[in-house]
Amino acid sequence: MAIITIFSADFCKEQEVVKELTSRTNFRLTTTDQIVAEAAVLAGMDEAKVRRALTLKTSVFEKFTHEKQYALAHIKLVLSKLLMVSAGRDLILTGYSSQLIPREITHFFRVGLIADKQFRVKVAMEERGLSAREAEKLITRLDEERVQWLSKYCGIQDAFNPADYDLLIPMNKESVRDAAELIISYLDKDILQPTPSSEQAVEDFNLQAMVEVALAKKGHDLTVQAVNGKVKIIINKNVTRLNRLKEEIRAIVEQVDGVEEVEIGLSKDFHQTDVYRKYNMEMPSKVLLVDDEQEFVKTLSERLALRDMGSAVVHDGESALSLIEHDQPDVMVLDLKMPGVDGIEVLKRVKETSPEVEVIILTGHGSEEDRKKCMELGAFAYLRKPVDITRLSSVIKEAHEKARQREQG
Repeated sequence: MAIITIFSADFCKEQEVVKELTSRTNFRLTTTDQIVAEAAVLAGMDEAKVRRALTLKTSVFEKFTHEKQYALAHIKLVLSKLLMVSAGRDLILTGYSSQLIPREITHFFRVGLIADKQFRVKVAMEERGLSAREAEKLITRLDEERVQWLSKYCGIQDAFNPADYDLLIPMNKESVRDAAELIISYLDKDILQPTPSSEQAVEDFNLQAMVEVALAKKGHDLTVQAVNGKVKIIINKNVTRLNRLKEEIRAIVEQVDGVEEVEIGLSKDFHQTDVYRKYNMEMPSKVLLVDDEQEFVKTLSERLALRDMGSAVVHDGESALSLIEHDQPDVMVLDLKMPGVDGIEVLKRVKETSPEVEVIILTGHGSEEDRKKCMELGAFAYLRKPVDITRLSSVIKEAHEKARQREQG
C-alpha cells in the first residue's frame, strides 16, 4: 500500500500530472470533491457549505453556527477513516483536504508542484482566457488565500517548504510526463513503508477526528489533541462555569471508542475577554435582520441572542441582496419601508434567486394590500410592529424548522 499526496500551486498542471499518474499506475485518485461529498453526508450538511470550509470565505453567521469548524471536523473524519482502511490500496490524495493530514503520519509520498510566476501566468492565460495582467492579479490573490488558509487551519506558515515534502517539482522545468515519471521512480522506496510510530499517528488522527465530531454534534468548538488513546481538550475562551463545562466535555469524550484518558485545560493564549458559547444547531442561528431603524434592529438582534438565536444585521435592501448572493441565511426578518430598494422588491428578488430562504415581514407601515402581496410573493409570515418578542421568536423558530426540514430532504 502506498499513498501519494499532491499539493499544487495554482496553474502548475496538477490535473495533467494526476491524470498521467493514474493512467500509468494502479493508483486510485480520491479527490477533494469526493471527500467533501462523504463529509456532507456524515454531517447532514449541503455540499456547498462543506466545500466552503476549504476556502477562506467565512459566513457572517459563523460565530453562531460554527458550520465551518463542524464541516472541517467531518472532513478530517473522512480522511482519517480513509487512511485507516487503505491497507492494500494505492491512493492519490490532492487539494487542500490533504493538508489536514498531520505531519506525524510519515508513510506518505508528499509531492508539491510549483512554478515561477511567468509559467503560471502563461498557463492561466491559456486555461482561463485571461490577459497577462488579469492572470497575475488572480495568481496573487490565490497565493495569498492559500497562505492564510494553511496558517489558520493547519498551522503551516510556508505552503511549499521543501522540508515538508519528499519531492518538490518545478513544473516550469519539467514536462507533465517527466514529473509523473519522477514520482513513479520513488514508489518502491522505503519512505512509503509504514513504521509503528506512523501507524500510531494514523490512529491518533482518527481518534482526534472522532472526538472533534462528537463535541461538534453537541455544540462545542474546542481544540483536540490525541496521542495513544489519551485525549487533551483545550479551552481558549472565558467560561463562567468552567467546572460544569469540563464535566459536560468529559462525559461526551469518554463515550468515544478508543479514548482511554481525558485531560481538559485552558489554552496559553486564553483571553478573559473572549466568552465561550456553546451552539445549538437546532436553534435559529442564521437569521438576517433587515431594517433601516438602526437602534431598533440592534436591540432586536441582542434580544434574539438572549434566546440563543444568532443574527446578522443590515440596514437597507441593497445590502441584504448583496449578502444573500454569497452567504445565505435560513430566515430573513424584513422591513417594508426602506430607502432605496424597498422590502417588497427585496422579497421578490430573494424568492426568485433563493426561494429556500424563509422571509418574515416585520413592518409598522404596511397595508392589507401589502400583506396580501407579500404572502402571494412567498413570505412565510407578515407581522406588524410593535411585535411581542416571544411571538416573533416563535415565528422565527417555525420558519427555521421549515428551512431545516427542507435542507434535510
